[in-house]
Amino acid sequence: MAKVLYVHAKGGPPVGYALPRVAARAEVHLLALTELPAGSAAPIRAWCASEVTAGDVAADDLVASITSRAREVGADAVVTFSEYAVVAVAEAARRLGLRGAGPAAALARDKRLMRTAWERCGIPQPRFRPVATLDQLRTSTRELRCPLLLKAAWSAGSTAHQIIEVPADAPAAWARSHAVMIESARLGYAELHVAGAGEDFLVEEIVTGHAGEWFEGPGWGDYVSVEGVVAQGVFRPVCVSGRMPTVAPFTERAGITPAAVTGEAQDAIVALARRAVDALGLEDCGTHTEIKLGPGGRMWVIETAARFGGAMTVPQIEEVFGLDLVGLFTDQLLGGTPGWPARALTPADARGAAGSLVVLAVDGSGAPWPRRHLWDSTAVVRSAPVGPHSRLRVVEESSLPDGAPVPVYDPAAGANTMAALCLLSADRPQTVVRDFTALVDALPDLLPPHVTEGARA
Repeated sequence: MAKVLYVHAKGGPPVGYALPRVAARAEVHLLALTELPAGSAAPIRAWCASEVTAGDVAADDLVASITSRAREVGADAVVTFSEYAVVAVAEAARRLGLRGAGPAAALARDKRLMRTAWERCGIPQPRFRPVATLDQLRTSTRELRCPLLLKAAWSAGSTAHQIIEVPADAPAAWARSHAVMIESARLGYAELHVAGAGEDFLVEEIVTGHAGEWFEGPGWGDYVSVEGVVAQGVFRPVCVSGRMPTVAPFTERAGITPAAVTGEAQDAIVALARRAVDALGLEDCGTHTEIKLGPGGRMWVIETAARFGGAMTVPQIEEVFGLDLVGLFTDQLLGGTPGWPARALTPADARGAAGSLVVLAVDGSGAPWPRRHLWDSTAVVRSAPVGPHSRLRVVEESSLPDGAPVPVYDPAAGANTMAALCLLSADRPQTVVRDFTALVDALPDLLPPHVTEGARA
């Protein structure tokens, strides 16, 4: 039986979902760079032939540690679904002569390299500048048109985002973004391979999106993601996922599969994603490409990644399209030729729709809840105002335990202040948007109060 070294770190699809699907194809040896989710650690370990934890890994040379462990277990493939381990695993696979994202993996991780590669190829994107110091940021605020978005080059989940309305905002934005990156690293949400990655930033102009011209109903956000895979250097699109509007500044609230866009619109979106992925020169990896939608058919590529979409994007695809992306990708890494879709799948190909909602302590307009609340998954599932044919579940692995205080939303920390992740199954994409809109409004009434004083914004 083939052997796979599974490198676990935070981010990506839940390990409790992904690892068993790898184990269905091969003998799994686990290298856990961060702790396994407490509630699912025992069943996860039951799927594994062996386990090595972060305490046994040389922090100063992660690639060497992955390579060494892969050789010890005789791995035929090395896989990770975490944003923070993608570059290290790609380099380890290259050293081992195994399939992987290849030497260009960093271009799909470091936003500065990514944007520079797209600039050379003329791919539409917001104007940007790499910044490594406050002086460089100040200079950039004079060269670019405000408002601007400051973001960490190696971040994920909209962490460390700061809007600079006028040049005078630069010092405070710089200090806040750095503080958030330090806290993210403490929580385990940080690049594991590149030393000092938390010091790398870029600043970009904020482009104006417009969802109304693209979707067949209200309530959608003005950007989408194209989910796909690169197989032996060839991009294979799988589907397009939509979003609800973000919470300020740009924290994702909900993702919906499939996106309710028209056929012509989807073709244009996928064509731009293909250009963006092809420009990076990847070899074998999942892809997740985010595209901003503007008026008059305009589009801008925001970023891409050499891994599948995080949260519940992959389980959603399996539910509505019947595609086990994790299993197919494992087959690919092991040298097979899995049956990827011949074209990007559309709502007409789907069996209903699915979406995942990040629970944040803000209302539908993004305003903070006036009171603190405790998380209660049972109350939410029991009383959520969803349609009669919709099914709501809470993803325990990605949620706080019942009784824990819902964190106050911090715009700079983004998804770091989430309380829970909910998964909804429905008959069509527009139903998911409608149900999630109602649930967001109802959450403060469904959850028990925590304290009497108002929440701090």
